[in-house]
Amino acid sequence: MNNAEDGAAPTAGTGSARMQARSGILPSQAIENLIASCAIKIPAPLADSQLQPASLDLRLGSVAYRVRASFLPGPETRVADRLEDLSLHRIEFGDGAVLETGCVYVVPLLENLSLPDDISAATNPKSSTGRLDVFTRVIADRVSAFDQIPAGYTGPLYAEICPQTFPIIVREGSRLSQIRFRCGNPLDDDTALEALHAEQQLVSSAAADISQGIALSVDLAETQGPIGYRARRHTGVVDVDKVGACAVAAYWEPITLDSGSDLILDPDQFYILASKEAVHVPPTHAAEMVPFNPLVGEFRVHYAGFFDPGFGHEATGGAGSRAVLEVRSHNVPFILEDGQIVGRLIYERLTETPNLLYGSGLGSHYQAQGLKLSKHFR
Repeated sequence: MNNAEDGAAPTAGTGSARMQARSGILPSQAIENLIASCAIKIPAPLADSQLQPASLDLRLGSVAYRVRASFLPGPETRVADRLEDLSLHRIEFGDGAVLETGCVYVVPLLENLSLPDDISAATNPKSSTGRLDVFTRVIADRVSAFDQIPAGYTGPLYAEICPQTFPIIVREGSRLSQIRFRCGNPLDDDTALEALHAEQQLVSSAAADISQGIALSVDLAETQGPIGYRARRHTGVVDVDKVGACAVAAYWEPITLDSGSDLILDPDQFYILASKEAVHVPPTHAAEMVPFNPLVGEFRVHYAGFFDPGFGHEATGGAGSRAVLEVRSHNVPFILEDGQIVGRLIYERLTETPNLLYGSGLGSHYQAQGLKLSKHFR
């Protein structure tokens, strides 16, 4: 598990000349180095399982600001200054606070950054967050893009949160987003991806469709149970920190189809489906799903796009785990057919094999998964 490639992981505070020659996503041990050198500033010790194989969970602070609308601060503006103009009221979390559907909240995060000038970062919702249909993005001072933290950034981070289907309960320390660090351009092009697939069997399809990533299709032919779930409206709240606390039937309607049937997606309705292919992310790489591609339809298939090293690897001997699809159609009804391509996975190299791998030893909830709701449902 700890067979590192040649060279050491990047060390926070060093210049490019002293960085590892090979670019890549930083693994868990390099993230620990960033914490030790205060490139990642945390006010409290790391929580259990907060550090992942190639990412770090971000924790909510103690207050939320209900704002009139989503926003970006712009290249000359701090988020705090925009909050003074846009905030409707301030919510103290205390023992927990409800964030309502259809409302936009901005929450200062506990973790701040002081990155070296050759390390950038990207954020994404956690898998459990995406499966709850909680639209979450990270914003930063003077940064004109969501979920993107430029190299050398110094300053606070904020989570923008908008529950879409279920109202949620959060508190200080709740984790809805995760951050990944990279130096250089670690993205594998199609030629490298074809070679990696030939060696590691990245998806279970023998004839993988590789073009600016590797294609995933939707499975609507499940014969042992439902092919997916449709979210119910007007439900109770979901406490994001409680595992197995909610009854499935109170929040979800199972979907069954006759053999060969299509699924019509209703506009702005939320669905949980699964990929036909099993996905394998070897320890040398991390993966990310392209969240929305208008060329395959006006719908989104994934909110939480990070796949950590070891996904589909440890528990299955490399056979893979199916990807769960968080699907929402936009504007018009849309027909999905069994086997239809709905998204693509891109793979990025790590600077070295992480000390941690996604799997049962790390307490990962979705290893060897099939169609699976978030950990909050029993």
